Amino acid sequence: MKILACIGSNRKKGNTARIVQMIEARMQTFAAQHATPLEFETLYLGDMDLRPCRGCRVCFDQGEDKCPLKDDIPLIRAKMDAADGLLLASPVYVDDVSGLVKNWMDRLAYLCHRPAMGGKCAYPLATVGDSSPSHTLRTLNAALLTWGYHLVGQTGLKMGALASADELPRYQPAADKVAEKLFNAVAQQKAQNPAFVSLLAFKVQQLAWQREPPGSYDRTWWQAQGWLEPACTFYFPPRANRVKVALARLAGAAAARVLT
Repeated sequence: MKILACIGSNRKKGNTARIVQMIEARMQTFAAQHATPLEFETLYLGDMDLRPCRGCRVCFDQGEDKCPLKDDIPLIRAKMDAADGLLLASPVYVDDVSGLVKNWMDRLAYLCHRPAMGGKCAYPLATVGDSSPSHTLRTLNAALLTWGYHLVGQTGLKMGALASADELPRYQPAADKVAEKLFNAVAQQKAQNPAFVSLLAFKVQQLAWQREPPGSYDRTWWQAQGWLEPACTFYFPPRANRVKVALARLAGAAAARVLT
């Protein structure tokens, strides 16, 4: 089992980093109990060379390998591809994700057009001083869902400016819950049974690219995956109830008429 934790904070001893460390420790305990090899890698986005997105659309129109910015985005993408599960953790800055996370998302925006994370699990986590983490979690969820991830859950923690060592134990139950959910979801391959909203989102995108003029990069990519075929219901044959799949596709078709 491979888990990648992406931390969108420059504070390596801050609340976000310490919660991720608590989650990792608990996941290692679960792995030992279940005799499951676990590789847990923590990536601090602040340590990476991530240049601001120029909005040039080259990744959309010609492919991500044509991006004019030569930095660590391909390396991060390779780590995402290799991992079975993603723990995405961001502090709340001005009621939303940190600038590090937002730029990382912008640089991977092509995944909104060409979702490549189907079959993988993700868990968004937000830490905040004393406001609401809800908007931040919605931002994280929207990106992960559109990229194809199976969302295991979400957690927002109010921790003040910097929780003291004496205060950290109160957040242990929350960290344990995240660890248990993510570990079990990956171990039990829960991503193979996609949620209703994931099936719906696939249908919306499928219809959008079916209507795209032939020859566009995105339509050609979707066609190469076999996802434009009318009988295709998801990125892979889902282990989902047929009624749920059918209803999700009907809802997706209705949503597509409004959104596209």
